[in-house]
Parts: sequence; C-alpha cells; structure tokens
Amino acid sequence: MGLEEEIEEIREEISNTPYNKSTESHIGRLKAKLAEKKEKLENRSSSGGGHGYAVEKTGDATVALVGFPSVGKSTLINALTNADSETGEYEFTTLDVNPGMLKYNGANIQMLDVPGLIEGAAGGRGGGKEVLSVVRTADLVLFVLSVFEIDQYERLSRELYYNKIRLDATPPSLTVTKTGKGGINVTTNDQVGLEEATIKDVLREHGYVNADVTVRGDPTIDELIDGIMANRVYLPSAVCVNKADLIEPDYLPSVKEDLREHDVDPDEAVFISAVEEKGLESLKETIWEKLGLVRVYMDKPGRGPDYEEPLVLRDGEYTVDDALHKLGGNLDQRFKFARVTGPSAKHDEQQVGRDHVLQDEDVLRIVARK
Repeated sequence: MGLEEEIEEIREEISNTPYNKSTESHIGRLKAKLAEKKEKLENRSSSGGGHGYAVEKTGDATVALVGFPSVGKSTLINALTNADSETGEYEFTTLDVNPGMLKYNGANIQMLDVPGLIEGAAGGRGGGKEVLSVVRTADLVLFVLSVFEIDQYERLSRELYYNKIRLDATPPSLTVTKTGKGGINVTTNDQVGLEEATIKDVLREHGYVNADVTVRGDPTIDELIDGIMANRVYLPSAVCVNKADLIEPDYLPSVKEDLREHDVDPDEAVFISAVEEKGLESLKETIWEKLGLVRVYMDKPGRGPDYEEPLVLRDGEYTVDDALHKLGGNLDQRFKFARVTGPSAKHDEQQVGRDHVLQDEDVLRIVARK
C-alpha cells in the first residue's frame, strides 16, 4: 500500500470514529500518524525540485495577497503600490510573484501579488506549493475575495491550513525535552482537557520514547500535534471583498450573511473596488492595524524629531533595545541611556534604559558615548 492510500485509510478511520474520552487516545494516535505520513509524502514529492518563486523581503513588513484567479489581486496591488502587475479579464494572468511597496504612515509595506491559488494547491496543483511557500514568509495574509464568490474564503483557508499555515492563532504552550531514560513524563495545568495518556500516545507516534513534556492552556489534539511538529507558521489575516461596485445595495445583506456563514465578521471585512479605487483607505488602515506596527520618531541632535521617516518596529513588544538593533551601526555599543516623550513615557524627556517598552508615535532620543 502506498503512502497516499495509507493516508486516505487513516482519514477514513478518523472520520468513522466518534470522539469521546474513551476514544480520545486512539484518535490522537491516528492524527499523529496521519501528520507524520503527510510529512513523508510532502518531502518525497518535493525532493524532485521544480520551479520556485524567489522574492526578497524588503521594507518594514510583508503582506501576501491570496485569492483565486481573476479576483482582482493585480488590479488591487497596482492601485495600492508602485507595482506594475499585468491585469486581464481571464484566469492566471499573474504567473510570477509581483512585489510592490505600499507607503503608509511612514512605513514601507511590501505587498506580494502571488499567482492565483486553486483548490489542491497544497498538494501541488497549479504550482500551488511554490505559491504557498511565499505566503509562509509573509507577515500578514490578505484574502482577496470576489463579492460574488464568498465561499472562496473557506477553500483558500483550507489550502493554507494544509500547508501548515495557522491563521489568527497562537502556538500552543508546549515544551518537549528529550531525556535519556524514564519514559514520557507529562506536566499539565488545570486548563488542559486532554488526557495524559492521549498526550503520551501522540508523542510516541512522533518518535519520543523518553521526554519531559509540559503542556499549558487547553490545546486540541490537532494543536498539540502542531506544537510537536514545530514547522507550523502562525500569521494574522485580513479579508477584503472586491468588486463591491458591481452589486446592488439590496444584495449587500446577502453578502454579509455569506461572510458570517464562513466565520468572517462582515464588520471587519473591507469592501473595496480595485478598479474604481474605492475603499482603499479603509483597507490600508486595516493592514496597518493587523500588522501591529509601531512608529518611533527619532529625535536627532540639532534637528529635532523626524516625523517624515519614522523608525518602524514590529514583532512583539518593542523596546529601546529593539530600536538600537534596527538603527544598526555602533549605537548598541555606545549606548548610555535614552529619553522618551510620548505615549509610553510618564513625562516628557523621561530617561529610560534598554528594556523600556516603546509605543506607537513615541519620540526617542538616544544618548551615546562619544
């Protein structure tokens, strides 16, 4: 029996097994085995190489536009940026990844117009694996849906999930340390709902014999496997609904209901017309908020704060130390202290150290040794 047949057989057994406490451990083993076999199949199918998309990440953050062919991604990226992506009224116009730079709030946000995804992309159809590998490197996934085909969202999300991209989620709180003996020892907090036997069985299926395991929170079996596999990518996402100019006002409630049915809050989705360039300012605001960027205005000696080209930081809490690393040069070695004015400061010109957490639109002055 080949890997494909084994995978299908395991999937069928999982779907035919009712989930309850007595079957939890068995389902856990099956899902862990399924994940391992899918990994083997993917590695085997990708070992032959093939055409890829080489995109250099530039700017302060990267956004990947994800959508089926002909939803208007190329038109949208041309309207938002300085890109020159070919557009046309037929499918598969974009055959390569076309980057453009969105300048907003002083930040440079790289926008990637990737070739249109089709169902089966995660399995390689339509060059889907190459496209999805580019999406994995982004900082935000922007779904571009046609107002007439809202169900595309579910299908696109499924392809991203199959390619180990987890949207709007956080990694499970899980640590696994291999040991030389003693079997598998599991430590959990009161929130964990999975049985200890289930956790142990899942780990054994992934090759662990002796290990100390700590699990916090309340992960599902799938989330536990994600944490063990350690090759999942966790990204925020946003949804824009294109071609909104083509619908009648009385059709809008139906569109919003379709969004709700696919677990998308219609109040959070941005309705746009890429052709008419309508709704783009709202879309830019949404992109900014989802990326969670922080602007820091550097107070330069003798020139005052630079409000035109802020230092833009991202990835977690942003400290003075992060700013020093972003600024580069020898400031890190010469740093004495900093002065901060703005939302994070208790008062103007507050003297702070490296661990001070900065907030959006702080003014920062670095005092360095000569």
